[in-house]
Amino acid sequence: MNRESPNISCLERGRNGARPLLSPSAAKGPCADAQEPSFRSYFVEENRENQKGKASKPKVKLATKSSHAAYFMPMLESFAEHDVLNEVIKSRVVKSCDILDSGVPLFPNDFRQKTSVAEVFSRFDSLSPEELEGQQEAVEGLAGRIVSLRSFGKVIFFHIQDQTGRLQCYAQRDSLGEMFKLLKKLDVGDIVGLSGTMFRTKTGELTLSCSSLKLITRSMRPLPEKYHGLKDMETRYRQRYVDLIVNPRAREIFQKRSLIVSEFRRFMEEKGFMEVETPMMHPIAGGAAAKPFITHHNALDMDLYMRIAPELYLKRLLVGGFERVFEINRCFRNEGLDTKHNPEFTTCEFYWAYHNFYDLMDLTEELFERLALKVCGSMEITYQGKQIDLGHWERLTMVEAVKKYSGVDFNDWKTDEDAIAAAKEHHVELPEVPTKGAILAEFFDAFVEDKLIQPTFIYDYPVEISPLAKRKPDDPAFTERFEYFIDCTEYGNAFSELNDPIDQKARFERQVAERKAIEPNCKAQVDYDYVTALEYGLPPTGGLGFGVDRLVMLLTDSASIRDVLLFPTMKPLDKDKTEKAETKEEEKPVEAAPVVEGKIDFSNVQIEPLFKDQVDFDTFSKSDFRAVKVKECEAVKKSKKLLKFVLDDGTGTDRVILSGIHEYYEPEELVGKTCIAITNLPPRPMMGIDSCGMLISAVHHENGEEKLHLLMVDPHIPAGAKLY
Repeated sequence: MNRESPNISCLERGRNGARPLLSPSAAKGPCADAQEPSFRSYFVEENRENQKGKASKPKVKLATKSSHAAYFMPMLESFAEHDVLNEVIKSRVVKSCDILDSGVPLFPNDFRQKTSVAEVFSRFDSLSPEELEGQQEAVEGLAGRIVSLRSFGKVIFFHIQDQTGRLQCYAQRDSLGEMFKLLKKLDVGDIVGLSGTMFRTKTGELTLSCSSLKLITRSMRPLPEKYHGLKDMETRYRQRYVDLIVNPRAREIFQKRSLIVSEFRRFMEEKGFMEVETPMMHPIAGGAAAKPFITHHNALDMDLYMRIAPELYLKRLLVGGFERVFEINRCFRNEGLDTKHNPEFTTCEFYWAYHNFYDLMDLTEELFERLALKVCGSMEITYQGKQIDLGHWERLTMVEAVKKYSGVDFNDWKTDEDAIAAAKEHHVELPEVPTKGAILAEFFDAFVEDKLIQPTFIYDYPVEISPLAKRKPDDPAFTERFEYFIDCTEYGNAFSELNDPIDQKARFERQVAERKAIEPNCKAQVDYDYVTALEYGLPPTGGLGFGVDRLVMLLTDSASIRDVLLFPTMKPLDKDKTEKAETKEEEKPVEAAPVVEGKIDFSNVQIEPLFKDQVDFDTFSKSDFRAVKVKECEAVKKSKKLLKFVLDDGTGTDRVILSGIHEYYEPEELVGKTCIAITNLPPRPMMGIDSCGMLISAVHHENGEEKLHLLMVDPHIPAGAKLY
């Protein structure tokens, strides 16, 4: 705003200079402190002019003759277009008009918060009713959102909520006068400013007796379910702002997340580490094996990759002379979504010169002890019903772990062919490049990972899957690398960093060659600049990276990564897709030929012949067909075919079913769908996971190629509905 031009309330600046958006009188609308009987503004009139000649909008009628009603019409018409307009919203608008008619603005900006709910409890919660009555210390400048409201004629009880907590408030008509009339017009969701004195009710609840009340922000939409919270997880993630209002659990998670990050920073700084920032856009996709997001820099006319990991830049800093560095920041991987993966996520990586991966194991144990005590108050925590002791860590080599849980001894394999034969014997999926080391890793995935409930370090990884780790001096087939697991999930990855430039270059080149042999069109490149950095000399270094989101999940007992991300990546709603499709149709040139929906060609379809043998009704009835809702879906690690479904079958207990349909569907497109499953089949182990049932698909052949469609039904069918 131009402070030297008081007669212009708001300016739109551009190439043509500036023009007023609101007249001086229009500026005194529902958001202004000044009182104005009418605020028919420039932008309202302009909107009406712009709508001339367009399709008519839904007509909205309000039970008021207030001149302020016109201001709300664009909003109400929009609500009606999107099928969200109801009588509750209309009632709020009518009351808003009444509030404006009384000269009270809906969105003033002259209130300053002076105290919080937590401060009120800190000052008064220890006092008895008699002590509260005797001291009469005033509370000034308290602000919060109304989250419950009960009117008893001349008396109103309500609760307000701010960032720090929730407090009951009490208002009397005799004490508030005109402000009491205002309170009668307010609703749950409105934000108010209060002053008053404290007392205790007959039930002992600490309560503010209001001496003044001011409307700060009017809420035009009602909160869901009268403050019983959002029950639908999809809505919670899409409308996190509402979730934070109505779900104390959501606020607790994100407060703990902030505490975890800040405590980690303190821990690292106490150890002498320096926090740094490295680029988010890289000219080469490196640092980890993952599919990157690609963007384009117009000025330089070059493609850039959103970073997969900060590793190679951080190690360049150690070449430059910094000896202890860490970074907390976003990484991006263009891969699937599931309970433990989001396309953008927060990682921490740190590098410690003149230390190795054994030192990092000790530091990791110390870090988890610190965080668990700070956030949870104990090193023994509960995660998804399991008791986890973060004070005791097991250490196993990968060879030891595979032998312990599968009975297969890597040392018995003399050649790659021996390893391939063992994999076939134990029904272990072969990797793309079937070497001994890579097959060992497959055995680990199939037999070990799902057994690691308590904190466990798995170390000495094969060199084939560790391109950035230093080889073991006594066994160059393995590297000084570890990952640590808790509740069958990998939480961090650490190396004694490879600092031999010759070995590093050779591994990079081999890795790129293998990738291009599998994907000829991939853009994998060797980061020769990093090799150059190593040629100047990287001191012996230990480095560790871990996902902050998974750590927060663990310490807050959260089942899904979406629970700990304020705004997780979500697939657009079907309605949004439809609207986009309609927009595209409208944008087509007039001369374009009309699109005629063609018939589906079934002429080349072959179906399996019907069974000749009949089955009696009692036998058929033993198969329990149920409608199930897909809560989560993810690709099974190391499997090209399998998808893992977490299903709501109506029992209240999640059901896991694996299905070999990854060739036909990506996991993210199935979340939220309603499918049909047979639920009384015995559990069947697949890739070390028990599959408890079977999802029903329709299969046919077309021109000799198998086609499959997962059977998806009306989402109005509830989970658990039985098919007859």
